[in-house]
Amino acid sequence: MKTPFFLSLVAALSLSAQAEDGWQHWFKDSLGDAEIVSGQATYTVENGILTGTTVEGSGNTFLTKGPFKDFELEFQVKTDDQLNSGVQVRSKITKEGDPVLDGSKKGQPLPAGRMYGPQCEIAINGTAGDFYDEARRATWWSIITGTEAVRTEEAKAAFKKGDWNHYRIVVKGDHYQSFVNGVKTADFTQPNDPEGHIGFQVHGIKKGSGPYKVQWKEVKFKAL
Repeated sequence: MKTPFFLSLVAALSLSAQAEDGWQHWFKDSLGDAEIVSGQATYTVENGILTGTTVEGSGNTFLTKGPFKDFELEFQVKTDDQLNSGVQVRSKITKEGDPVLDGSKKGQPLPAGRMYGPQCEIAINGTAGDFYDEARRATWWSIITGTEAVRTEEAKAAFKKGDWNHYRIVVKGDHYQSFVNGVKTADFTQPNDPEGHIGFQVHGIKKGSGPYKVQWKEVKFKAL
């Protein structure tokens, strides 16, 4: 005869399984099938924490997975104060001869192997959660789409310096949203990137500085 405690335990486990249905847990004990592109920064996984470390002389580096279309992505992140970072979504990687111009370098073509596209910012300077058009338009999507009103004082102050910060990114159809520690930090639509890679960035650093690190944990992904 099954006891009430046993039945309650089964019900609780069933609800827990339903709550996690469809979620993939990334970087629990290894890099898995992720690939490093664009630079020479290093990535390691230890005790469930993904650590990206700068390498002097390297440009921006990305640990990539995908491609994906609609999804929800959640993670905790912490970065050294001297280092800004970000997570690319629906981003692309150039191939030899691709006519993609770098908006930050007066229209020079991007080199082969360079990641570009929407990036959800990780930084202590008030830009966290906004999206930057990495290596393409080289400006903020809140400006491009006229949604700067989302960047409230609460949004600018949402990222906690020197601490773990919870991010939630939802991309569905043309709609992009981000939340930092439960505060909405971006909400816009744009139709130009229907599919692409997710990329965890280690930013390049100035000569004679570093090394610096950015860390992620409890990274989970769900296709929508």
